[in-house]
Amino acid sequence: MSSDPWGRVDETGTVYVRTADGEKVVGSWQAGTPEEALAYFERKYEGLVVEIGLLEKRVRTTDLSAKDAQTAIDHLRTQVDEHHAVGDLDALRVRLDKLVATVESRREERKVQKAKQTDEARAAKDALVVEAEELAQSDQWRSAGERLRALVDIWKGLPRLDRKSDDELWHRFSHARSAFSKRRKAHFASLDAQREDARKVKEKLVAEAESLSKSTDWGPTAARYRELMADWKAAGRAQRESEDDLWNRFRGAQDVFFAARSEVFAERDAEQTENLKLKEELADEAEKLVPITDLKAARAAFRSLNERWEAIGHVPRDARPKVEGRMHTVERAIQEAEEGEWRRTNPEARARAAGLTGQLQAAVDKLRGQVDAARAAGNNAKADKLGRELEGRQALLDQALKGLEEFGG
Repeated sequence: MSSDPWGRVDETGTVYVRTADGEKVVGSWQAGTPEEALAYFERKYEGLVVEIGLLEKRVRTTDLSAKDAQTAIDHLRTQVDEHHAVGDLDALRVRLDKLVATVESRREERKVQKAKQTDEARAAKDALVVEAEELAQSDQWRSAGERLRALVDIWKGLPRLDRKSDDELWHRFSHARSAFSKRRKAHFASLDAQREDARKVKEKLVAEAESLSKSTDWGPTAARYRELMADWKAAGRAQRESEDDLWNRFRGAQDVFFAARSEVFAERDAEQTENLKLKEELADEAEKLVPITDLKAARAAFRSLNERWEAIGHVPRDARPKVEGRMHTVERAIQEAEEGEWRRTNPEARARAAGLTGQLQAAVDKLRGQVDAARAAGNNAKADKLGRELEGRQALLDQALKGLEEFGG
């Protein structure tokens, strides 16, 4: 008979294993020595140890499900309970019991984790639904549309909830997307209609602009082009494929007109600049007539200068006031000289001035006599009053005499 601490082989070849419940028959061995029988069943025990160790590692380090782990534990426990191995089977049962406890603990942890993930997923989907419903009212068609598409991708990446909750949230989410799509479609349909109206309006504006491009009625046509431009801006945008073509035609028509006008204006500006030079030379000649010494000669010279002035034509608008002002100054000097000459040579005016002077002289002489008589009579108050009147008449007489001197020259 042969034995070790965990088993023995009796003389009939029966192999036993020692357990806390006593010896258990492992099996019968007839093929060799008792030592070989024990070694064989000890290797089977070592195999169980390795399998349990591997299962323990899988439970610790992988996401092995609790169901699969329990199935593996039950399978190993059956092998241990069938005691077809020699070794510390009770220690293996203890390890399997601990592994069951570990699996249960992991099951609870996963349950809690799953509940947490579910709550997080629910909150995340609630937030997606709320955002989608807000975006459904947006008029920022591009950015809102892109965001809604991004929300769908986020939704797909979230765990599913229970069917009822998930379906309810998805229904709201989908409804918000549909509402946005419906509003966007209606908006762009309306926009297309507006752009078609704008295209028709701009076709008419282009036709008129092209009809005006050859006009030489510069002022009214330029004003009409400004009106057409205001109408163009007010019409709104046409479809993209039409807008650029219409604008190129519209702008091209304007360019033809304004280029022609600019060419004409450039020639006119050059002509007016030359006219200004000529008029400045005439103004120089006119200013040499002042001061007036020979009125008749000055008048004739200015008349000749003025005729040459009128024949020259327009000058640049900003230079006109200055150069014309120089001629007007000379003209006023001649007019003032003429007025002075007239006053000196007018017989009627001279007679009126002489008559007025005589009347004033008589009045002054009379008042002077009345003042002397009042003072001689001792009536100083009357004399003072008459004296003040005398002063006023004397002043008028002095002024009349000065005017008469001008006539006498």
